[in-house]
Amino acid sequence: MMQLPEWVQEFPGAITVCDRTGIILYMNDRSLAAFADEGGEALVGCNLLDCHPEPARSKLADLLAQAGSNSYTIEKHGVHTFIHQTPWYLSGVYQGLVEWSVEVPARLPHFVRR
Repeated sequence: MMQLPEWVQEFPGAITVCDRTGIILYMNDRSLAAFADEGGEALVGCNLLDCHPEPARSKLADLLAQAGSNSYTIEKHGVHTFIHQTPWYLSGVYQGLVEWSVEVPARLPHFVRR
């Protein structure tokens, strides 16, 4: 399993890291819990593409190929969650994607800063 700073393991949101091909390298405690029914820790070493149906699978494949970013919100069982998928780099070289998801209020304030 990939080694990250200790605070990441207990971060109050799910963090999942994969390589450029989609192989899961790391899942923090919240990610393991969120995907427990799908295998939890056994997912580390598996390909994220195999975990997603269409059209999410194609979207993820495009993000991996283009080192792209994607953000959206979902609601499940009345809980609102913000999900952000973005590339990660090591010494300036694209390594894969990191996805983090955090619970957010149903009505999220928006501020325009000047």
